[in-house]
Amino acid sequence: MSQEQPKRPQDQGGELQEPIKYGDVFQVSGELAAKPIAPEDAAMMQAGETQVFGQTQKGGPAATMQAAATLNERAGLVGHRDVSDVVAGKEGVAVAETALPGARIITESVGGQVLGQYIQPTPVMNTAAAGGVVMQSAITIGEALEATARTAGNKPVDHSDAAAIQAAECRATGSSLIVPGGLAATAQSAAAFNDGLVGDEGKVKLADVLTGAIAKLPADKAATRDDAEGVIAAELRNDPNLHTHPGGVAASVAAAVRLNEGGSPPGA
Repeated sequence: MSQEQPKRPQDQGGELQEPIKYGDVFQVSGELAAKPIAPEDAAMMQAGETQVFGQTQKGGPAATMQAAATLNERAGLVGHRDVSDVVAGKEGVAVAETALPGARIITESVGGQVLGQYIQPTPVMNTAAAGGVVMQSAITIGEALEATARTAGNKPVDHSDAAAIQAAECRATGSSLIVPGGLAATAQSAAAFNDGLVGDEGKVKLADVLTGAIAKLPADKAATRDDAEGVIAAELRNDPNLHTHPGGVAASVAAAVRLNEGGSPPGA
């Protein structure tokens, strides 16, 4: 996984005129996007990556943050011990693991917003009852939705999420009908409710809709490339910036397909 190289806002004569912010190098929004990347922010992300991976990841969020923080410090726009107030808050910096059958998803976030994700296959073997045949289970759409509840659970549900959830539910069930009280119907109601609120407080989050997704689906199936492409298209069409959300519904289904196929996922 790689991130964009830090940009130089209003770069004149080789000097930064203002600090590089999170929104300059990551797909984030709101208060975090306007915050300068500070040295202590980068140090905390590096510590998190080292704890999970044993080292920082080349081209990952920690490396991107360190490069931006170094430029900001050299320009005298931040201090060596500075830390962003968003990072110092309750959600802070997090490098979290989500276990799936046959994989783990490592999600790196700041202030509850996902900066990047890694997918690492893990050996998961099930022994069949007859003949002792060993095989690996495929990840289902329902399992991918439950993974979304853990990787991006704090994200308020918007209309792109609702569209992606509807596409996923339809593909899992094999029906184009929205199940009353099901995941898609709940997500659509959540998105409409959230439209009426200012700020994120009180909004319905993805975790509220997708926790226990498997039990809420009347049917489920292994995620395929066609499924991922359909979910990605739905999320893109309904996002005002034509983006998919890092760690969101489309990204999780695409990750499941990558693991099921043992190859590259559809482009999210």
